[in-house]
Amino acid sequence: MGELIGLAIFGLIVGVIAKLILPGKDPGGIIVTALIGMAGSLIGTFVGRNLLGYKPGQSAGWIMSIIGTVLLLILYRVFSNRRA
Repeated sequence: MGELIGLAIFGLIVGVIAKLILPGKDPGGIIVTALIGMAGSLIGTFVGRNLLGYKPGQSAGWIMSIIGTVLLLILYRVFSNRRA
C-alpha cells in the first residue's frame, strides 16, 4: 500500500513539473495531473529500456519521468487540436 501511495505522490510531482515546463490549458485537476505523471513515468521507463539500455526491473528516474510526461502532454495537445 505504501508503494502505491509513493507512486501517486511521485506522479503528482512529475506531472506538476511537466505542466510548469509546458504551460497551457490541460484537462483536470490534481488527480489527472498525478495520472499524467504516472503514465509519463511509464513512458520514460519504456524509452529508457528500449533506447538507453535500462536493465529489466530498473525504472525511470526523475529526468526520464519528466521527459516522458512532457512527451505525453505534447501528444495530448496534438491529438486534441485535431479534434477541435
